[in-house]
Amino acid sequence: MTKALEDNDLVGTEVRSDEERLLDELGIFGESRRKFLGQASTTAFSILAYQVIAEQKALAFSETVSPESYETLENAVKVAFKVNGAAKSLEVDSRMTLLDALRERLGLTGSKKGCDHGQCGACTVIVDGRRMLSCLTLAAQCEGRDVLTIEGLAKGSELHPMQAAFIKHDGFQCGFCTPGQICSAVALTDEARNGELSYVTTDVRQKPRPVQLSDDEIRERMSGNLCRCGAYPNIVDAIREVHTGKPTDPLAMSRSAQKEEIDATV
Repeated sequence: MTKALEDNDLVGTEVRSDEERLLDELGIFGESRRKFLGQASTTAFSILAYQVIAEQKALAFSETVSPESYETLENAVKVAFKVNGAAKSLEVDSRMTLLDALRERLGLTGSKKGCDHGQCGACTVIVDGRRMLSCLTLAAQCEGRDVLTIEGLAKGSELHPMQAAFIKHDGFQCGFCTPGQICSAVALTDEARNGELSYVTTDVRQKPRPVQLSDDEIRERMSGNLCRCGAYPNIVDAIREVHTGKPTDPLAMSRSAQKEEIDATV
């Protein structure tokens, strides 16, 4: 085949912008590009292009989407709310969940999308002091509200007591569900402090007063947060320690008892 025939074969071949970009990324330029297009059928090249582009889109989930991508929203609503103490104003699709707004629009990827059906608790955040499943909460519902995520619990380099307790007691393994577990645990202790009852509370007729959390209480109140690694005993230990303010591991308890005994004899 002569060069003239090759040129004629390429006259009717149109290369789309995404295919041009793919060729650039593959490092195929100039004469090499002409030979590549001449040898590859249009169908085969399109399949290759779509595969690579699809992989790029699949791997782009961790990138924060730029506001420009939302300029043509069909159901756009403006939402002004606080996130971890900072005022935020977003224009979002009226159907966008709080979880997607946090992860895709604000880059707060601590809250995880696990089941996306409100069954695993990995997306738990605290809204106006109450724990909520962000995958079942619309971003538009948070107008004027205060949202606290796992990123907002620590004060600079100082961890929240619940975060420190989870680390101390190894309350996580893979760590995927841990942000939701910790947010739920923080809200749980506030609920107990406010005297809110649970299914296993012994006396439901008592006047509202702080509830002393037993292990059964902790398990019941944390039942909406699943841990695929099975770190439940350690999670209970961590929450109990923060709730009581006393160490729960045997070694620390032994040291504490020895100190109390020494103090009593002085």
